[in-house]
Amino acid sequence: MTLKTVLVTGACGEIGQALAQELSKRGDYRIVTSDLMPLPETIKIYRLSTCREIWFYKIKTFYDYDFDIIFHLAASLSSKAEVATEEAHRINVEGTMQLLMLAAYRSEKYGKPVKFLFPSSIAAYGMPSLADKKAAGHIKEDEHNTPHTMYGCNKLYCEKLGMYYSRYYGQRHLDPNPPVMLDFRALRFPGLISALTLPSGGTSDYGPEMLHAAAQGKPYSCFVREDTKISFMAMPDAIKSLLMLTDAPRQNLSHMIYNVAAFALTAGEFRDHAIKVFPEAKITFEPNPRRQGIVDSWPEDVDDSLARKDWSWKPDYDEDAFFDQYFLPQIRKRYGK
Repeated sequence: MTLKTVLVTGACGEIGQALAQELSKRGDYRIVTSDLMPLPETIKIYRLSTCREIWFYKIKTFYDYDFDIIFHLAASLSSKAEVATEEAHRINVEGTMQLLMLAAYRSEKYGKPVKFLFPSSIAAYGMPSLADKKAAGHIKEDEHNTPHTMYGCNKLYCEKLGMYYSRYYGQRHLDPNPPVMLDFRALRFPGLISALTLPSGGTSDYGPEMLHAAAQGKPYSCFVREDTKISFMAMPDAIKSLLMLTDAPRQNLSHMIYNVAAFALTAGEFRDHAIKVFPEAKITFEPNPRRQGIVDSWPEDVDDSLARKDWSWKPDYDEDAFFDQYFLPQIRKRYGK
């Protein structure tokens, strides 16, 4: 069996850890991981090597590997990116561009397209007003691409960079014998929730933070309004969608950028689920104007019909299954409830 060599950047993050474990189960990958921190002990056995340096400054390290697939998960997330905008640009844009150049080089040199999987975000959208958000309904990929945050701007620009390096790099597509170019594919994820890792302070983490606090009997002050609504997805579905898009034949893909969705609910509905299971939970709403503004600029839900049509995407966890079968059982186990 020929092993495929895979690079996973940001391997210590919520998506990275779940993806590394899932790839290892397949048994036909050699996994190279990269992050500022070492991998947790529980998944070290899946690692081929770890680059612990600030990876985009050490990009030459990766030229030693013949990657078949790159999962570029490393990023400075939305709340942090608003505070440290220049650092966010270096990590989110310059780091991505360096990896795209590596993938383009290897694709051309070896005549075989490197697959480049990029997790984009609903942050790539920007709603003009709260009224527009409520009226818009399910947003398609080419609608409202006017992000209000540095993170969203970074994601949208990197989508465009991926399309450029896949189709137009150096205008070589116009040559009599154009080179083989990389194979860029991106998913615009909603708020992702993992039952196995703790929330890391992301802008959409108020839901899981609320439930973790309730399970521990701690009061929780939610930083968005009760009526705030965006789409969410269970982490297993996020990994499922990444791998489905990875496996999809290129000729089946009509786009490079795809929405994926599972369920949408309000912060108040999160609170209701928490109180149903933990009746003594003390949950209040004290919106933070800046974080509230970020979430208000994101759509309430997205239209993922392209993904369903092109590569048969369908989530395993709707709202009820997410709480009853995935998240709450793990919360009870973690806190002995």
